[in-house]
Amino acid sequence: MATRYILTKEEPTLYKKSRPVKKFDERLHQLLDDMAETLQESGGVGLAAPQVGVLRRAVLVIETNVPEGEEEKLIELINPEIVSASGEQRGAEGCLSFPDEYGIVTRPMEVTVRAQDRFGDSFTVTGTGLTARCFCHEIDHLDGVVFTTLCERMLTQEELEKGQAEE
Repeated sequence: MATRYILTKEEPTLYKKSRPVKKFDERLHQLLDDMAETLQESGGVGLAAPQVGVLRRAVLVIETNVPEGEEEKLIELINPEIVSASGEQRGAEGCLSFPDEYGIVTRPMEVTVRAQDRFGDSFTVTGTGLTARCFCHEIDHLDGVVFTTLCERMLTQEELEKGQAEE
């Protein structure tokens, strides 16, 4: 495993559409393992392959909605598609590719995704709250969409420091 460089907003790759993963081989496994290490090192909750310069439909999301005493788990989504979404949440959102930038974004409260695992087996997973937000955010990256294009408005440094990230 290796930590990969996370592209920042100046990089054209972030704005391109990713291609489906067709080979579920050691190369994909290495990418996923490297992305997991990169995500862990970054302190983020999600990472898409385009953010590390790979235009393939692969994302990682950390499931943070776990019972007390249980460890958060890493969800690998290959060729993910949102199959249902419901509810609404509005709040501050940021991105590892846009360090120190946050904006108000409205996302679904619950999202169900159909995807494949690292071996090509299909599954569905449902996330709520932060996990639902992350599913949407990371899948957007696969289509070259970044959160700043979805923001109602960006937050000022003063608002962030005062914790006024709700309006």
